[in-house]
Amino acid sequence: METQTLSVPAAIRARRTTRHFRPDPLTPQLVDELVDLAVQAPSAWNMQDRSIVVVTSESGRQALSAAAFGQPQPLEAPVVLVFVADPTAWQDNNADIAELARRNGAWNAEFTALFDSRSEFHALRERGLLRENAIKNAMIAATYVMLAATSLGLASAPMNGWDPDSVKQAIGIGDRDDLAIAVLVAVGYSDAAPPHPGRRSREHTVFTERYGR
Repeated sequence: METQTLSVPAAIRARRTTRHFRPDPLTPQLVDELVDLAVQAPSAWNMQDRSIVVVTSESGRQALSAAAFGQPQPLEAPVVLVFVADPTAWQDNNADIAELARRNGAWNAEFTALFDSRSEFHALRERGLLRENAIKNAMIAATYVMLAATSLGLASAPMNGWDPDSVKQAIGIGDRDDLAIAVLVAVGYSDAAPPHPGRRSREHTVFTERYGR
C-alpha cells in the first residue's frame, strides 16, 4: 500500500526527535527516496560539497553507537545517515556541475564564469571559513532528510554527540583529515510518539530589522 505523505508544512509541525526505535527495517525503496530527497538540498554555488554515507549493517551501526559514546539510536534504528562535509570540493574541476546547470538553463554565461573563478571560495579560504561553509551545506541536506522522513511516516534523530575520529573510522575515512563529519541522523520507526517539548514564543527569537528585544 502506498505511503500517505505529509505536506511540507505538516511535516515541519509533526517532526519530533526520537531516542528509541522499533526494530522494523526500512525498505530499500524508502531509503532510496530519503537519499534522493536529501541530495536535492541546495548548497553554495551548487558545489554539493557534502556526501551521505548510508549505514545499515549491524557492525557499522555498532561502531557508530560506540563513536557516539554508547547512545542507543544507531543500535536501534535500522539506518544511520552520516553527513560528511568536504571543504576542499571546490578545488576539483567540477565541470559537470556547470555543464548540467547550463544544459538545464539554470546558469547563464556570466554566472558560469563566476563559478569557474571560484572567487567566493578563495575568499572563504582567506577567512578560514571553508570548513564552516561545507558543514552548513551538509546540515541543510540533513534537515531535508529529517523532514522527508517525517513526511513518509518515519522518525529521525539528529545526533551531535560523537567523536569525529571514531565516526570517520566507522565509515572508512579515518585517514581523511580533509573531510569533516557534520551530523549523524538515525532513521526508522519510533517506538512511541514523542510529545512536542514546546518552543519559546516568537518574541524571544524573531526580530524585525535588528537583533534584540
